[in-house]
Amino acid sequence: MSSIYDVIIIGAGAAGLMCASTAGYRGRSVLVLDHANKPGKKILMSGGGRCNFTNLNNTPANFLSDNPHFCISALKRYTPQHFLELVDRHGIEHEEKAVGQLFCKNSAKDILNLLLTECDWADVELKMKTNIDSVLSHGNGYHLKTSSGNFQCESLVIASGGLSIPTMGASSFGYGIAKQFGLNIIPTSAALVPFTLPPQLKERLAPLAGVSYPVEVSCNGAVFREPMLITHRGLSGPAMLQISSFWHPGDALRINLLPSVSVSDGLYERRRTKPHSHIHHFLEEFLPKRFAKAFCDLQQWNKPFQYCQNEDLKAIAEVLNYWEVQPAGTEGYRTAEVTLGGVDTRDLSSKTMSVRNQPGLFFIGEVLDVTGHLGGHNFQWAWASGVAAGQYA
Repeated sequence: MSSIYDVIIIGAGAAGLMCASTAGYRGRSVLVLDHANKPGKKILMSGGGRCNFTNLNNTPANFLSDNPHFCISALKRYTPQHFLELVDRHGIEHEEKAVGQLFCKNSAKDILNLLLTECDWADVELKMKTNIDSVLSHGNGYHLKTSSGNFQCESLVIASGGLSIPTMGASSFGYGIAKQFGLNIIPTSAALVPFTLPPQLKERLAPLAGVSYPVEVSCNGAVFREPMLITHRGLSGPAMLQISSFWHPGDALRINLLPSVSVSDGLYERRRTKPHSHIHHFLEEFLPKRFAKAFCDLQQWNKPFQYCQNEDLKAIAEVLNYWEVQPAGTEGYRTAEVTLGGVDTRDLSSKTMSVRNQPGLFFIGEVLDVTGHLGGHNFQWAWASGVAAGQYA
């Protein structure tokens, strides 16, 4: 015997829970299945445990996709203001840390509790520790064989996420279901992920682990001005995570270490006014002292200004404005915040998130080829795509 529901959602993360409550409030009987022991694990670890739950400046331009127009409809219909109203209704204290980026003041648990409360009020049923053995199209719906029994539904929503952070239970399940029903998969890769460095550069920078400061980094036409963090393994921080979504193996990063400084003019002025000082003395006025000295050692800038010719200063300015770093790679899915690529959105309706030629099958959230910038955009996509599917599933 199979238990019958109107809607079954596979995945108890941000998108899945949002979709569940939306469908439940329409009077649909909803079951959420997940193989994890608890819902919303990725929510709890996000934003350093405080969940950057949206970005007030969210626009479709903040997303990467092979089909960039797909996300416009859902994002327009469910905006950051809509989710913020929900947050306020639940009395969750929040703050704007960087421009537009909203975080919980206390804990990411507040957002998870909001979602679970909404699901409870909408009479949604959750079954955790449930592995899906098979999914079959069955008459006017779907038949699921699982470790918790057999289920039938009219609408099936795949909200199983991507490949990022496998320790949180990430898997390729959603892509497998997509392929089963003939959907195309845009090649996937780790995104919003730290870089690793070649051994020699890694060794030179490793003593500076923990140093952070604002830079401007560019690669393949994308430019971000945010803090960079040096780690024991390589380069991280918001600037590096952002640009990683645009980087391909073999590409070089261009890093402007002093994006707010007229470097060339400053160097010439320093030679005129303090000819006995060294380059690192100049850099220490703008960069962390440890980094300024180490970078000068790395570049072998060890003579006083009075011995620097015009071409020397020009070359120094060039490096400071366009330091070229060729990463060895990234840390991969182990630490990636999201997955680039995924289910090809050309096969879906942008209004409903449903598969065009497979009635009753929906895909939402990170499993789709829609990847946001750092700063709350990926959560906004989870809310918007979850609501879009929940209104029609």
